[in-house]
Amino acid sequence: MRDVRGWLVLAGLAAVVAVLLALGSNPQGSPEHSTNSDAKNGASAVRYVAQSLGHGGEQIGGSFDLGKAGLLFVFSPTSPFTGYEAQQLHDWVSGGGVLVYASETGDDQVDSAFGVRRSNNPTMARGASGVEPLAGVGELNGGDFVYPLALTTNQVAIVRDRSGLALGYIENIGAGRAVVLADPLELCNGYLDQDANARMLVDLIALAPPGANVAFDEYHHGFTVGDVTPRAWLLTPWGAGLAWLVIAVFAGLILRGRGFGPRVPLEAGGARAAGEWTSAVGALLHRAGGSRVTLDVLATATQRAVATRLGIPLEPHERMQAALEQRAPQLATALAVAERAVATAAAARDADLLDTARRLHHIAYPLSTEEKK
Repeated sequence: MRDVRGWLVLAGLAAVVAVLLALGSNPQGSPEHSTNSDAKNGASAVRYVAQSLGHGGEQIGGSFDLGKAGLLFVFSPTSPFTGYEAQQLHDWVSGGGVLVYASETGDDQVDSAFGVRRSNNPTMARGASGVEPLAGVGELNGGDFVYPLALTTNQVAIVRDRSGLALGYIENIGAGRAVVLADPLELCNGYLDQDANARMLVDLIALAPPGANVAFDEYHHGFTVGDVTPRAWLLTPWGAGLAWLVIAVFAGLILRGRGFGPRVPLEAGGARAAGEWTSAVGALLHRAGGSRVTLDVLATATQRAVATRLGIPLEPHERMQAALEQRAPQLATALAVAERAVATAAAARDADLLDTARRLHHIAYPLSTEEKK
């Protein structure tokens, strides 16, 4: 019963993921205004118009390469520009390129690079019309509400609403020009049946240098290296799909996870004898070739034991030797011989090391007469 319940939960999660992916990739809507979409809010017609006018209609994808473009349309980026890409775009415009940048809320890096300032208070877009140099465009048809643009002295309005707020402007930048539109829907498929919208599109394409290619940025409508923001994970179809896939896999592992066998409790470790620690340290020193370290430690311990037994200072070493020669000349001689053996026994055989260690031990802890017998 538990297995059936787990499979039913997994099937339900898979169904939810499928529905969300279907809704996210619904061809009836293209909130990013992709030139690959024939939806009402898609921009495929813009590319077809550019092609019919002999301007190519190339799509930029895979890498953000502006080399062959003379005019570039950028519609509502869903994958944010990096600082380097925004500066690359600005340098391209300064070198003679023409940019048409149409976005409802804009991209932070592009807005910063081109000095685009947007109002936080939306206005009704209905009734917007073109002004010089688009004075003959007439009343445009687009979205219901847009965020007006605040202009600088170098930015000339080309679209205004009925109250006079700027909804689009053109600016000369170096040898090129940038056109910024607050309402990209005015150039989308479902709105180009209006004469004013179609005329504005043709006028914008006419800004391209003679014989230049018109390109469309689709690179920033998909996954890019810099596309790691929360907006990308929450507001794009592929991001939502991946997020739900992770949730489904995690839930599946919890519901269907199996152990590789019965759980084996850990045995409580008992206290080890002092001899085990000594043997372990000795084995490590022997394996690491630490004979000299071992003998140095034994020699120092022997000196400390002799100094303690005779009541003489351990440091400095010269003072200890002088005091030892006065108090116990034979012991001083034996200790000196043992210390010389330490220097030579470090690279000798294990038998020599053992003999030197025993000699130091006998000096530190001499046997009594009864023990000798």
